[in-house]
Amino acid sequence: MRNLYDGKTQQQAGAAVGVSQPTSSRWARAWNQDGVEGLRQRFGGGRPPKLTPAQWDDICATLEDGQPWTPREIHALIEDRYGVTYHPTHLARKLRTSGMNYAKPRPMDPRSPADAEEILAERLSEALGEDTDEDTEDPVVLGFFR
Repeated sequence: MRNLYDGKTQQQAGAAVGVSQPTSSRWARAWNQDGVEGLRQRFGGGRPPKLTPAQWDDICATLEDGQPWTPREIHALIEDRYGVTYHPTHLARKLRTSGMNYAKPRPMDPRSPADAEEILAERLSEALGEDTDEDTEDPVVLGFFR
């Protein structure tokens, strides 16, 4: 606006701040109609969410109570309860925003050997230089620290 008041054309004023002539015309029209308020950015609205915040909180509470859930089960739950469907990528994004992530629950690492407990006991015995089955007055306690 200052460039226009300094006598520059709309094209020159727009070029000075790095915008096109149509944009500078739109800005000049907004300035003339509403002053500074006309130049402020406004949110155009957008599509309303499919679920209300209360409904989404209900879904999140249900998911936290009944773990684990597969993505397919989550889609079915939302569709059955509210009649709403989400694209899988968008649903994953919404869940991440709510602090949840998809994960594969594994009670055991599938790469670990079947006799892992025995191997650990043997290695502890070797590392301590003693038999770990004996009762001692001062047991050795191992810990892992950072």
